[in-house]
Amino acid sequence: MRKPVALITGSSRGIGFACACQLAKSGFDIVINGRKSQSDDQDLLLAKEKIQKLGAKCVIAQGDISVITEHKNIIETALENFETIDCLVNNAGTGAKKRGDLLNLTEDSWDYCLNLNAKGLFFLSQKVAQIMLDDSSRTDVNKIIINITSCSAKILSPNRAEYCVSKAAASMATQLLALRLADTKIKVFEIRPGIIKTDMTLPVKDKYDAFIAGGLVPERRWGEPNDVAQIVSMLALNPMPYTIGQIFDVDGGLHFHSF
Repeated sequence: MRKPVALITGSSRGIGFACACQLAKSGFDIVINGRKSQSDDQDLLLAKEKIQKLGAKCVIAQGDISVITEHKNIIETALENFETIDCLVNNAGTGAKKRGDLLNLTEDSWDYCLNLNAKGLFFLSQKVAQIMLDDSSRTDVNKIIINITSCSAKILSPNRAEYCVSKAAASMATQLLALRLADTKIKVFEIRPGIIKTDMTLPVKDKYDAFIAGGLVPERRWGEPNDVAQIVSMLALNPMPYTIGQIFDVDGGLHFHSF
């Protein structure tokens, strides 16, 4: 019997890499993804090596999620190696190019965030959902799409408006996909990470250190990529009966607003 197969976008490092490792430990074969070619992305090659040491078969599917025509190579690579996709983790994302007054926000910066964080996520999910619906190779394997958005889908940050809008759009896309697929074998869920220690948050580390110390996060600590990865693994392994489109806040309590 084949192992279940997980495709994790943006998985050379950070949250995506942690998710790939955790799913490998949980018994999945893994498709990792990055926008660069294998020869140009040493992080991706190192990620593949580490995942294979966990006992999983792992392949690299190159492609920029924000470019819809590149989805074809990602999906074909997965199917050529594993014949199907059981779990899609839409992790690939980007922050705002530059924080600043939203009245000065440019169309280029807007498209940069929306194309990857929302448009790419939606159309890749669309294609993978169709594959999942057509797959009858194993009826005992869960079919699931997990969209990793952000606490910024709800919490306002006017100095990075394009990022907030893109994550809110990804959140709505999750709900719409979940509703459309509600009477099928496919589950769709959303994870909203809070302040996670990754390359994306490194430039504002001192700022968030102060916020966390001041009580912004009730747990009073940074989140780690593996905090998110453990929730991804839980959802991928658990059929989650009678649930549709749930949102999981992985933020140490940041989403609570107390006075």
